[in-house]
Order: sequence, then C-alpha cells, then structure tokens
Amino acid sequence: MTLILGIDPGSRVTGYGVVRDTGRGCEYVASGCIRTGGGELQARLQIIFRGVREVVQTYGPVTMGIEKVFMARNADSALKLGQARGAAIVAAMEEGLEVAEYSATQIKQAVAGTGSANKEQVQMMVMHLLKLVAKPQMDASDALAIALTHAHTRSSLIPHGLSTARSRGGRLRL
Repeated sequence: MTLILGIDPGSRVTGYGVVRDTGRGCEYVASGCIRTGGGELQARLQIIFRGVREVVQTYGPVTMGIEKVFMARNADSALKLGQARGAAIVAAMEEGLEVAEYSATQIKQAVAGTGSANKEQVQMMVMHLLKLVAKPQMDASDALAIALTHAHTRSSLIPHGLSTARSRGGRLRL
C-alpha cells in the first residue's frame, strides 16, 4: 500500500489530498487547504512550503502528483501559480518524495473519463471513487483528483517497469 499526496497549487489557497493506493483501488486518508491569506507573495510561498512539509510529515506519503501550470489570460497569475507550484515541489522533494506532474486535461480524463469535465463533475467522481459522504472543499477535491490520477498512472506504468516520476535528484526516471 502506497500513500500518495496530490497538490492543487494556488498562491492564496493550495489544496492537498492524501490517498492510500491499495492495489485494488484508492482509499481516502485526508484532505484540506493551505490558506495563505493576503500579504506579500514571498510570505505566502513560505506558508505553502511549510504547509506541504507539514502534510508530508503528518501523513507520510512517498510520492506526489501536482497539477502543471496552464497559461491563463493573465500572465501575472500564471507566474504566481508557477511559484506556488515551485514551493510545493521543493517542500516535497526536501522530504524525499518523488514528484509527477499532470495537466488539467489528464486529471479530468483520469477521474471523470473526459478531459472536458467541469469542476463539479470531477468533485462528484472524487466523492464516488473515494466513497465520501460529504463534498470536500473544491481545492481539496481537485487535489484528491490529482492523487487519484497519480495512483492510476503509477499502477498502469509500474507493471511495465516504467515510471514518469521525478526522483530525488530531479532526474526523470524511465
């Protein structure tokens, strides 16, 4: 059984989700949001870094999936998102986790069966797949979807001796 962390990065709210891959499916472990509030970006990035480290130290996942940056209309927002991703990735790597990145389309496809699913459809599928009785917060739901995507990707690649996760030195393992 492998514990997997999913991160939905954001400069104001970073969602996290932890699932246990049993080999027969995934079980819910924990989810929540790291809220940075207002203030300078540097301080918010530090909160994200510390928050991700705390989640890793609390739950002990061995691998992490994170959403890739997408180019929105606002370049400034995309840059801030990239910095939030960087803070989360460095925190995970410092704790020894392997890190894999997934596009929004890959996540939607893996969880909802279509790359054009909306957030509510993804949230409902996360609830169904993890047998949740209450809706998680949207950012936490997205993070759980990323963790599920990572579990599915790992299970489809590992039997073939392949992995796309980045190892602790940042090198791509194939």
